[in-house]
Amino acid sequence: MDKQKVDLYLTTNAKYFEPQSIPIIRQKLENASDDSFLVVQSTELKDPTTLLLVSIFLGTLGVDRFMLGETGMGILKLLTAGCCGVLTIIDWFTISKKTKQKNFATLSLTI
Repeated sequence: MDKQKVDLYLTTNAKYFEPQSIPIIRQKLENASDDSFLVVQSTELKDPTTLLLVSIFLGTLGVDRFMLGETGMGILKLLTAGCCGVLTIIDWFTISKKTKQKNFATLSLTI
């Protein structure tokens, strides 16, 4: 894989991943073929800022967890109003990290 393509991809999409996962992604992308790089570029990543805003405004309904693909927790938050607000407040502080971890897991599956 061309180093310039990898650098461009990482500078463009660095906000979607945790800083400690960037070197791992770089290594995987440099060892990947051009065909798999096209798949990586077309992979849809979730924006942590968007999920944080959704969590703030619709977190008691579990919409943030549904967007992450965590259906069980989404249903729990929906039926219990975010466990009386406790899970909602916890998610305000953890949803960005969970989103970045989910993006890393999604990208790892495609490479």
